[in-house]
Amino acid sequence: MAEPKLVSINEPSASLKQCSSPEWKAFLSLGFRPLYIAGASWALISLAIWVFMPQFIPSPWLGMAWHAHEMLWGFIATIAAAFLLTASATWTGFNPIKGKPLGWLCVLWVLARIGYLLPGHNAIVVAGALEVAFFGIAGIALARVMVKGKSLRNYGVPVLMIGLGCIANTLFLMAVLRQDYLGLMRQFNLGMLVMAILALLIARRVIPFFTMRMVPGLQLPMHTRTGHAQMVLGGLAVLLIAAGQNTLLAAVLAAISLIALWQWFAWKPMSVLHKPLLWILFLGYLFLALGLLYAAFLYSGLAQGAWARPAIHAHIIGIGGFCVLIIGMLTRTALGHLGYPIALDRSMLASYYLVLASFALRLGALWPSSLSLMLLHTATACWIGAFGLYLWRFLPRLIRPRADAAANR
Repeated sequence: MAEPKLVSINEPSASLKQCSSPEWKAFLSLGFRPLYIAGASWALISLAIWVFMPQFIPSPWLGMAWHAHEMLWGFIATIAAAFLLTASATWTGFNPIKGKPLGWLCVLWVLARIGYLLPGHNAIVVAGALEVAFFGIAGIALARVMVKGKSLRNYGVPVLMIGLGCIANTLFLMAVLRQDYLGLMRQFNLGMLVMAILALLIARRVIPFFTMRMVPGLQLPMHTRTGHAQMVLGGLAVLLIAAGQNTLLAAVLAAISLIALWQWFAWKPMSVLHKPLLWILFLGYLFLALGLLYAAFLYSGLAQGAWARPAIHAHIIGIGGFCVLIIGMLTRTALGHLGYPIALDRSMLASYYLVLASFALRLGALWPSSLSLMLLHTATACWIGAFGLYLWRFLPRLIRPRADAAANR
């Protein structure tokens, strides 16, 4: 049986002007609207705090812990939740959350972000409870519509959401409260791996679907069987991280990565070089696969010296994989769901190049040299510019009714 379409997109043939006023009903009609704004805003704010104003990060957060947490759970997992709360409406025919419940869900997210910037153990406990409630409610909402819509092949999605946002998140925060740096890194890698499984699941469906819609006559495999193998291997990898079995973990991560690389080549990447909305997704999937392969290299014990720094695979997976995919998805899905033509303008394309530049510069900054600080600051500036451009272009659209609906009023 063929896999269901991931998103429902109407693609107008002519340009549509923004012609309506902001509207609460429209803003809270689907999960991507408020949560794309929240996630993109926090992406630039949190990184600016970490790089330029670290004095605002309170105790008992340990060094990089706040930054790692806010990037993975405050930004990346939030965007994943936004996308899934929207895509599931198409998978099942039922909108999982909208209106006031969606508004209150966003309030939980905002209060958690504020709480993590307040000092003391109690602030982390309260903020953590609010954040776990955010992901738990999102996961339950997803599960409800999956069951109601009998979307059997997607039953694992809410499980991954709850595993990432509730279980891995809680374990990470407990390590912060214990001041357990080694435990903290293990739980972060656990959360990052669960997010990688979710990203592979989403991207494996999105990329061939979007590509075949935008490149006439092109037929691509959906890789259903290899996708199932990735999910099984991903679950095994999660258990191996928890058990501390690094040698076996390395082999499993290498297998997941090689499957992803094989899928990527089978999708005929050279056929999308003229389509930025597609090549950005292809690049993200490639970097995600390479990041997992580097993680396998690290866990195998073969990495030595500067090559053994955990920050390398974390940034290849986190920025090159997750965030390159995210900037592509933020534009592609928003254009479709908001009723605009599926085409980039210069500001959107510039945001792609800025994220890629930020990725390259951040990797350069990881190598100790007299240029490290300058590269870090430049990478941060590119990052802020990328998500600033996205918000400048899309925030006015996300708070208004669909462009085609407004045009027909």
